[in-house]
Amino acid sequence: MAAHGRSALRDLFDESPTPHIAHPPRTHHRDFYVATDGSFRKTGGGLGAVIETRDGTRVARIATTDTPPDNNVAEYRALHLGLDVLAARAPRDARVGVLVDHDSLASNVNNAVLATTHPDRKAPQPLSVPRETRYHWRGIEARLNGFDEVRAARINSDQNPAHPLANTPDRYRHVNHEPDRCVLPDPLESSTQATEFPPPSRADRNGNGGGSGRASD
Repeated sequence: MAAHGRSALRDLFDESPTPHIAHPPRTHHRDFYVATDGSFRKTGGGLGAVIETRDGTRVARIATTDTPPDNNVAEYRALHLGLDVLAARAPRDARVGVLVDHDSLASNVNNAVLATTHPDRKAPQPLSVPRETRYHWRGIEARLNGFDEVRAARINSDQNPAHPLANTPDRYRHVNHEPDRCVLPDPLESSTQATEFPPPSRADRNGNGGGSGRASD
């Protein structure tokens, strides 16, 4: 459960690894968080997305049926959809936290973001975008470039709030009729602790009490 005045997605983002990008405490202050998921079944799949501000205000939820050719395409389509919806509701200078349960998608997003700051626009690691998703990846890249800052975190499927929306879109069809909201988060809280000390998941990763670190952090 999220702390009062904090987004549940923000808490999940803060506790999750962000492949290829260091995760110091100041980077936790996103303006918006978007969690997406895509499902694939021979009988038909679905796309789901949940968008919140950092103070916990819900911006949008999407649950829609889809017919992707495979699970990879479903995941990329879901993120493309979620970023499109967010782009229509957020200012261009927004700082965005992306949450997905797909390893290579999170990696590709962060690699693409890092490439924008490289003199030759080269990603630190080769992008591994499935051929079938290339058109959706172009749309994702366009959206990534449209925000001030984006960072992707890799979460577990059972933690992903978009997972049930994507897997049973007919059951959650009602969320698509929620009123459109264009909201801005409350101003950042003035807390020196937020900038000086990492959350528990980041502290003493390699010490005696912190367990082993993850290479993708």
